[in-house]
Amino acid sequence: MNNAGSADGNDEAEHKESQFTLMQKSELEALAIAAIKVHRRLIDADEAVYEEWTRASSDPTASSAVVENLQREYTARQQNSEAQQEELSEIIDALGYVPDVAPDVDD
Repeated sequence: MNNAGSADGNDEAEHKESQFTLMQKSELEALAIAAIKVHRRLIDADEAVYEEWTRASSDPTASSAVVENLQREYTARQQNSEAQQEELSEIIDALGYVPDVAPDVDD
């Protein structure tokens, strides 16, 4: 008898999950595809910030303020990515499968 939804802050996640489970499969699939594309863009952007942070960290001419700002930006991006990943996971759970999503092609 564990009803800890409000005690541990899961009410919002439970509400989202129930909202997703009420959606039509076609709507869920479109939502999942869009969320996967967003997730891919976030990963690419996060990686660019991480690379810049590591370059600055190893550059003796980079100021500590620049390094600290890049570290803060990367940490904030990771938190944002984590939240987006959780939502994507809930959508995929409700959908029941991971839809095929073609890779983005940059011309």
